[in-house]
Amino acid sequence: MRGKLIIFSAPSGTGKSTIISWLMKEHPELKLAFSISCTSRAPRGEEKNGVEYFFISPEEFRKRIEDDEFLEYEEVYTDRFYGTLKSQVDRQLEAGQNVVFDVDVKGGVNIKKHYGDKAMSIFIQPPSIAELRRRLEHRATDAPEVIDQRIARAEFELTFADQFDKIVVNDILDYAKADTLALVKKFLDE
Repeated sequence: MRGKLIIFSAPSGTGKSTIISWLMKEHPELKLAFSISCTSRAPRGEEKNGVEYFFISPEEFRKRIEDDEFLEYEEVYTDRFYGTLKSQVDRQLEAGQNVVFDVDVKGGVNIKKHYGDKAMSIFIQPPSIAELRRRLEHRATDAPEVIDQRIARAEFELTFADQFDKIVVNDILDYAKADTLALVKKFLDE
């Protein structure tokens, strides 16, 4: 049976990666698999082509953009591209995988537009900006100016929430996990 698509977006520090990791690890019956993205950066450490990413040159990336091969892409830095190939997603869907996207809000909106009802988009939202700031400060991984940048970006990203099919507020992580699981199961059973 052909798979479906589940798109996750959220501001940094909201718990999106934690929720996605939990779903994938604790619920193998959902047959979830990450989409494998393309990047123009070099592999790091033990990364292998076709596993973590497809590694291609900036020139090839630009050609694929011109040929309309991407669902979404972004040039993060000069010649440093990341994107999702339509052909790769189609291969995963044909294999019966339910493809999970962990993307920024613009990418999430674009993927949803492309696939329509075959995709469900979920926005993971913090209970408040003040709580998000507290979480980022508690992580103690970023300098204060980086936290300020993340908060400014989060305020921008929150303006996209109403363009997603579902919003899960991550106030208490166990409740957010349960809410997300219920949404995913319902969508996959439709």
